[in-house]
Amino acid sequence: MTSITDIAPALLVLEDGTVFRGRAYGAVGETFGEAVFTTGMSGYQETLTDPSYHRQVVVQTVPHIGNYGVNDEDAESRRIWVAGYVVRDPSRISSNWRAQRTLDDDLEAQGIVGISDVDTRAITRHLRERGAMRVGVFSGAVAALPVATLLERVLASPEMVGAALADEVSVDVEEVVPAVGEKRFTVAAVDLGMKGATPRHMAERGIEVHILPSTTTPERLLEVGVDGVFFSNGPGDPATADHAVALVTAALAARRPLFGICFGNQVLGRALGFGTYKLRYGHRGINVPVLDRITGTVEITAQNHGFAVDAPIDRESDTPFGRVEVSHVCLNDDVVEGLRCLDVPAFSVQYHPEAAAGPHDSAYLFDRFCDLMEAARAQA
Repeated sequence: MTSITDIAPALLVLEDGTVFRGRAYGAVGETFGEAVFTTGMSGYQETLTDPSYHRQVVVQTVPHIGNYGVNDEDAESRRIWVAGYVVRDPSRISSNWRAQRTLDDDLEAQGIVGISDVDTRAITRHLRERGAMRVGVFSGAVAALPVATLLERVLASPEMVGAALADEVSVDVEEVVPAVGEKRFTVAAVDLGMKGATPRHMAERGIEVHILPSTTTPERLLEVGVDGVFFSNGPGDPATADHAVALVTAALAARRPLFGICFGNQVLGRALGFGTYKLRYGHRGINVPVLDRITGTVEITAQNHGFAVDAPIDRESDTPFGRVEVSHVCLNDDVVEGLRCLDVPAFSVQYHPEAAAGPHDSAYLFDRFCDLMEAARAQA
């Protein structure tokens, strides 16, 4: 993969044979992944560094990208995780007092192949009609190959269904984020692709967060998570996450207070006996309306998921761990957005209460987790 001028020709080839022609953006070469679109009008640095986007080629629906540059504070993880990046109009300058370099500088430095000067609205409409699908982005010399040859490479790339990716993005060794101020709780947080904002939100509430690798054992999970356990967001197909499901099952059996978000919601669903399924094109953006059925409040949420839990929304369900209800529902399509256990101390949501660059409607869920741990401590 080489880095040459950004005027190099580039092609985007979808697995159904649809082709878009543009210019190279970032690194030059070829890349493959699942084509998905995100509707956020800001927060591109947070999107790029979200591990949940591992092996996905992200299409930005907002046309103007890169105008405020990037910095060393807003990244959600240690690197860019997207497989490729698709924008219409990359900014020619970075105009913000916090900017330390341009977005294309980071893309090029980290080898992220992108394409610009394409009609991202047309690509988005195509994905909405046909569904998320495999894609290849090709630039430089490889873009001169016959489209039929490039399509063969796209069709040979792996699909997202059946992809086990959490171990690829998780930390390798345990890390500790100390509580801010007085320590109130100790929580074991299983890193399935966790964003950096998550432990910060918990630490601000007096939680000492022990970040554990996705491969941790149930024994270690319960040993560290003396007050509660947390399961993060992450990439891939939840149907492959048998080890994470075993960890959740151990926590439920021990009646350890449990909170899960996004991928964590899906593995909780599986541990309770529900299935999961792939959405047609997923929910990705920072403007998704969700109904909290407990309070009747509508929250504007940040989301990034292509799979969902298959649980009935019209009644309580009987599970191996007692009664469970769907606590949150997406108002766009009635997709399950949260689960609440009624007989064990556990709940989860499908979206991101730690959202950066926003919205912040759902930050209260970290307080709800603290309340759950306080109640469990009082009953001990």
